[in-house]
Amino acid sequence: MKTNSSNPQAPRALFVPHGAPTFALRPGAAGAALVSFASTIALPRAIVIVSPHWETGSPVVGFAERPETIHDFGGFPDELYAIRYPATGCPEAAQQVVDAIGAAGLPVTADARRGLDHGAWVPLRMMFPDAEVPIIPLSVQHNAGPAHHYRLGQALAPLVDQGFLVIGSGNITHNLRDYQIARSGRGTPDYVHTFPEWIAKNIAARNIDALLDYRRQAPGAVQAHPSEEHLMPLFVALGAGGAQAQAVRLHAGIDDYVLAMDAYAFTGEQA
Repeated sequence: MKTNSSNPQAPRALFVPHGAPTFALRPGAAGAALVSFASTIALPRAIVIVSPHWETGSPVVGFAERPETIHDFGGFPDELYAIRYPATGCPEAAQQVVDAIGAAGLPVTADARRGLDHGAWVPLRMMFPDAEVPIIPLSVQHNAGPAHHYRLGQALAPLVDQGFLVIGSGNITHNLRDYQIARSGRGTPDYVHTFPEWIAKNIAARNIDALLDYRRQAPGAVQAHPSEEHLMPLFVALGAGGAQAQAVRLHAGIDDYVLAMDAYAFTGEQA
């Protein structure tokens, strides 16, 4: 099977939005962009998926051979709970992920039972509906910050050269309190527009230092992310993409008033 490592223009890593759980039912323009892009790429050997809905103190890699579909939400339409994503795992590939993280000097453990939360299965189901690629979930770390997650992505970069694809799933803005306020009639806050554009500008310029310091430098950063977990998968994707990667913005848009649904691909050729 042809793998992404055979084509320098193929994605080394992706950052994709997963929005609210209802994104699975109403994918809209963001979902269409993910589906369209996925149709153009060769199947990777395995996918490492990083979701903010699996938080641990240090990196944990999922080893389940049949990772279950986790419905980690409440109060949504019944049809959401009926969705199953029939993913398969691959313990051998998962062990390679563990070895790569350990080789980078980071602590790492394995979880034999971890399934796929909605941050993982919602975008994967759109992009790889036939579930033909082994899925390896990887956790994010409580309050570890951008530099740690960028280093975690760098640790995964050698696996990309062996046909793995790293996908970070999150949202460029994520403030659920502001969602309630906007929904009441106050509209979309300004930072939902300005913060994603700052991120896009610095990704395009490969200004990694500024991105790692986004909390101090970016307009509206703290309001965009009262807690950081939904942005940390972006830094994993940045690190896995490599220092010379070209960033392609696959989609930009807003769902549910406050969720910036930007998506990025990091390819192997320098811009």
